[in-house]
Amino acid sequence: MTSLNAPVIITRLGISLFIQRMISLYFGEAGFHLMGQLRNLIQMLTSLTSLGVFNGIVKYVAEFKEDNETLHKVFSTTFVFWSSAVAVSSVALFFGAGAISEYIFQTTDYTFLIKLTALIVPFIGLQRIFNGVINGLSQYKKFVKIDLISYLASAGLTIYFVYEKNLDGVLLAIAITPLFQFLVLVLIFFKELKRYIPFRRLSFKVPMAKSLLAFSLMSFFATVVLNYLEIEIRNVIVRVIDEKGSGIWTAMTSLSKNYMSFSIMLFSMYVLPKFAVIQTRFDFTKELKNIYKTLLPIFGVGMILVYLLRDFIIDLVFPGHDKSALEPLFKWQLIGDFIRLMAMVVSYQFIAKKLVRTFIFTELLSTGLFFTFAYIFVNIYGVEGVVIGHLLRYIVYFLVVLFLVYRYFKKQKTATPES
Repeated sequence: MTSLNAPVIITRLGISLFIQRMISLYFGEAGFHLMGQLRNLIQMLTSLTSLGVFNGIVKYVAEFKEDNETLHKVFSTTFVFWSSAVAVSSVALFFGAGAISEYIFQTTDYTFLIKLTALIVPFIGLQRIFNGVINGLSQYKKFVKIDLISYLASAGLTIYFVYEKNLDGVLLAIAITPLFQFLVLVLIFFKELKRYIPFRRLSFKVPMAKSLLAFSLMSFFATVVLNYLEIEIRNVIVRVIDEKGSGIWTAMTSLSKNYMSFSIMLFSMYVLPKFAVIQTRFDFTKELKNIYKTLLPIFGVGMILVYLLRDFIIDLVFPGHDKSALEPLFKWQLIGDFIRLMAMVVSYQFIAKKLVRTFIFTELLSTGLFFTFAYIFVNIYGVEGVVIGHLLRYIVYFLVVLFLVYRYFKKQKTATPES
């Protein structure tokens, strides 16, 4: 699966770095600030419009792909959740567009963009739901194909607007990217979707509400709260420093998200289905060691190369940025991201076993620590303080997650000695 994803990730990375270079040249830090705010809004909607059931769909499709009756219950509940969430989200976005634009962009100039996003909301939710089916079935080749085609389509539109030096057009391309992803997914994967989602038999009932709401809660704290936090941190940076400082931090995090996207894609398609069927501490530890031994050295070498080539990367990708302000962020971001990878693998056990309260506690701890550290350190160290907070947050998070997972297995062993 790693070898299948690698060419796609490399292609996406190359295109993304090219786009970021053009945006840096034409729009500078201000462009990165605005793009970062909009992307966080779209990520929040990705979770909200599907009511956060993505991981639940992955889990139940992986476990019950041959059980039509259970799948009928899962998807009936899912589409009730989707229709309710879409109605609320669309209305809130459309009628609150001015206030949302003012909060996110510090201006009402992007009210139209928010209203347009409100119209795309149904496709954002469906794309997420259908993606859960692909992940649950571990259809790696089709996932790679869908991801690449939809990315190329949205990237092409973005590049067009960049060359037109139209920042509003770039933001428009970001807003409608989920629509491209939905259309490509349906064109390529619709036959498989019909096999596992009984569209004609779906009823407006919620027999799996309790089970799926657990995943909704976890997604809310993992996705919605995190993206809201990033929006708020940018606002803090703008208040304490300026919009340029926010753009510098966004440039660093956008580079981080580029190389982290490979691991996140891999973990959702491999780690979650694996952990869903693991029942013992021995098997969990064995699989964890295997993942660490196989993947972490690859990511570690890649991150070391990014650090060693940081000056070259800044000149190549961020020529419109203040190099002296961006360069010091690399070491803190890269070390924090590596520790985050280690913690992420372990934390998937909370999702696989629906440990809702534990998951919510660790996510609240993580986001709370980040905001606290960032708020304190930005006043002392400037933008670098935010990235130092990123590192400290994941050191604490990793230790806590590791302790809680092994405490879970210890309790399981006590409850069922025969296991």
